[in-house]
Amino acid sequence: MPELPDILLYLSALEKRIVGQTLERVRIASPFLLRSVDPPVYAIEGQVIRRLERIGKRIVWSFDDEVYAVIHLMIAGRFRWKTRGTAIPGRVGVAAFDFPTGTLLLTEASPKKRASLTLVRGRAALEGIDPGGVDPLTASEAEFAEQLRSENHTLKRSLTDPRLFSGIGNAYSDEILHAAQLSPMQLTRRMTDDQIATLCRATVETLRTWIARLQDETKDAFPEKVTAFRPEMAVHGRFGKPCPRCGSPVQRITYAANECNYCATCQTSGRLLADRALSRLLGADWPKSLEELEDFKRQRTGRGASDD
Repeated sequence: MPELPDILLYLSALEKRIVGQTLERVRIASPFLLRSVDPPVYAIEGQVIRRLERIGKRIVWSFDDEVYAVIHLMIAGRFRWKTRGTAIPGRVGVAAFDFPTGTLLLTEASPKKRASLTLVRGRAALEGIDPGGVDPLTASEAEFAEQLRSENHTLKRSLTDPRLFSGIGNAYSDEILHAAQLSPMQLTRRMTDDQIATLCRATVETLRTWIARLQDETKDAFPEKVTAFRPEMAVHGRFGKPCPRCGSPVQRITYAANECNYCATCQTSGRLLADRALSRLLGADWPKSLEELEDFKRQRTGRGASDD
């Protein structure tokens, strides 16, 4: 899912291409995209986009008379900037927005069509969409601590809760927690003031580093490789690969449709966090440390060789 650095990258690219331009036509290919009926979608055709905004991971197009188009890309939604009038691609195409200078395609490379376009009228209606999380780039350390301690959850869950923090998702929460050298399963109300200060700094530094890196890579081109998995990341999507800080293999916890990546040496004092599925399957045999994990792997390898 595009997160705060990716959304800011899209906003920067769109600012140069569509602000001040007339949205000539909206072409919708997927019936699941439009999530509102009033105002109707044709109300923004022929209207000028005055400015762009961000609400969490949502991108907002502002028109005259306080009409707003809110686009949520969800997990697999992506923008593509093409020549004017480009056809919507058959399998992944969701919608097209035609401007005098080009066509903005909205694609979704997933059979589960979750991306959404919501039209609202009035500032109050727009603010009603906002989950309420603070901006992690501008929040003070006190505001950050207040949000973190407002509910007693794991750090992973709290960082990715849009009601607490705006724009942080699965990928960058992994990177932030690795930078802060904190366990993703640590409970927020058990954190010390020093730990929270460290996490606040790591959040800002990690996000700013990636914002600068992505903008430097893209420059004036339209971003075509928005992804949650990048080889430069420290732990996210790098299960089994060496931690760039200590060299230990990156570990993971899988749950639902997500996974959490972490370094046991740097973040959990060498302790392996229990994977719900595997720990339930293995029970008492679940390895508790990296050393036990290596022993477990050697035993499994030896057993497989002897069975042959």
